[in-house]
Amino acid sequence: MPIKPKPLTFPKNFVWGVATAAAQIEGAAFEDGKGESIWDRFARIPGKVLNGDTLDVANDHYHRYPQDFALMRKLGIKNYRLSVSWPRIYPNGDGEINPKGLEFYNKLINSCLKHGITPWVTLFHWDLPQSLEDRGGWTNRATADAFAVYAETVVKALSDRVKNWITLNEIVCFTLLGYSKVGDKAPGRKESEKVVNQTYHHALLCHGHAVKAVRNFGGKGARVGITDNSAVPIPVTETPADIAAARAWFIEKNSRILEPIYTGRYSADHKKRMGADMPDVQKGDLGLISLPTDFLGLNIYTGAFVRAAKGKRYEELPLPADFPRSSCPWLNIMPQVLYWGTRLPAEIYKVPAIYITENGCGYDVETLTESGEVHDLHRRDLVRNYLHELHRAIADGVPVKGYFLWSFMDNYEWQDGYTRRFGIVHCDFKTQKRTPKTSAKWYAKVIAENRLV
Repeated sequence: MPIKPKPLTFPKNFVWGVATAAAQIEGAAFEDGKGESIWDRFARIPGKVLNGDTLDVANDHYHRYPQDFALMRKLGIKNYRLSVSWPRIYPNGDGEINPKGLEFYNKLINSCLKHGITPWVTLFHWDLPQSLEDRGGWTNRATADAFAVYAETVVKALSDRVKNWITLNEIVCFTLLGYSKVGDKAPGRKESEKVVNQTYHHALLCHGHAVKAVRNFGGKGARVGITDNSAVPIPVTETPADIAAARAWFIEKNSRILEPIYTGRYSADHKKRMGADMPDVQKGDLGLISLPTDFLGLNIYTGAFVRAAKGKRYEELPLPADFPRSSCPWLNIMPQVLYWGTRLPAEIYKVPAIYITENGCGYDVETLTESGEVHDLHRRDLVRNYLHELHRAIADGVPVKGYFLWSFMDNYEWQDGYTRRFGIVHCDFKTQKRTPKTSAKWYAKVIAENRLV
């Protein structure tokens, strides 16, 4: 008698979606009054971006968004995480507003809704106006003041149609990787740890300002949260000792972002680790940063294996050289991160709702067959295995309410240019032709049936 597998069905009203970011897909980098962003500048510095690729055209989504929404609708996608470009609204970051920028996002949101797709709007996804960077960027507290005005402007303009708001995307990436000795992301500065820690704090202030803007001007039903790329540990064995070690690792690695947001303070352990490099904090800052939110967005791709160790709180194990990974050197394939990456913050910070706002994988070689298809079976398999672990988390009581696959289509992958492809839709960047990959057709069935297929 054949065995009938039990369907891995997700909860009723589970949110399935896809995600993109303005800078990576819009193009029209200097059109209709848009100001220069730090990535527009960084991409023009020789050697900073693979092949010297720029954001000038990208996917030309600025002109092709109706067709892109039509394709989403064809695939059954009902939720779309997008971002607003700060320099398209305020070309200099502050001062004069650009009416054509607001007009574009009004039309884009209207088209999104017309196609039956719910927008989830991220207010900042890395494209800082270059004018603000020229005045210090994230090292300057004035950037947070400018963001407060920008956030209020956007929420006021779109709140009659947008109810799901994300304040910032991945503070660690645009501060640590943009200002520290790593410096491989825009603006590519090499600052001291004290200065880098100050950039974290200023970004957290922006989060608070955005929450305040949504509360004041978001209207009935508005919800807001941050998207964090929390570092994720996997206990080597699921024993109390290794789980406790993973918990300690998680708190330490993510303390500078999650602790102030959820506890209203920088922890004593964090202060001890930072010492004289702690950021300067003004009166009222932590109250603003810790304003209550409705959900935590998490971008989760990879992690680390952790175990208990004698005389230490934890031990992180090195990965073998041939550990499975995608084309990204940093993206080691670890499906269990969707289990532990959601369970731990839910337990530690009592988060009421969690959304996976990004998960996926990037590959360098994805070519069309003679029949015009892209059989990205490695991506389909990876996403399926990750979703299996997410289903396990939900079954264990973790309040995961939705999943956004990164990305809807191949796009500008920051310093990797157009070489690395994360999309479930293939994009020919010369012709701008969109071709749904095998993974897109599979994901469409997952959405339609609300279960792993």
